[in-house]
Amino acid sequence: MAHIHPSGPAAVNRGLISAGIACMAIAALLLSRLALAGSDSLVKIDNFSFGPDTITVPVGTTLTWQNGDDIPHTVVAEDKSFRSKALDSDEHFSVVFSKPGEFVYFCGLHPFMKGKVIVTP
Repeated sequence: MAHIHPSGPAAVNRGLISAGIACMAIAALLLSRLALAGSDSLVKIDNFSFGPDTITVPVGTTLTWQNGDDIPHTVVAEDKSFRSKALDSDEHFSVVFSKPGEFVYFCGLHPFMKGKVIVTP
């Protein structure tokens, strides 16, 4: 039995559609990679803990803490480089990390809650 190759406008259209879908998939993959390598990161405050309790980010990252608990929490750096106000439910606090290092922090209202930011060059 002979193998017939499709040709004509319908085959060309199917080829163009397939190429378009492939390009969109590649673009979506590249955009998701850029988003992951972006300059924003999130630490969630929930159930009297910071999650993740240790986070590694590159210099220039804006790190945001968001309170998901029903009671207030604060974010206080041990070295006093940053300090939030009391954050009510769903409120957030952000810091831009402009130099490498390790930054240990805690909740000023609940000192047993601790976390660490590791900033890489």
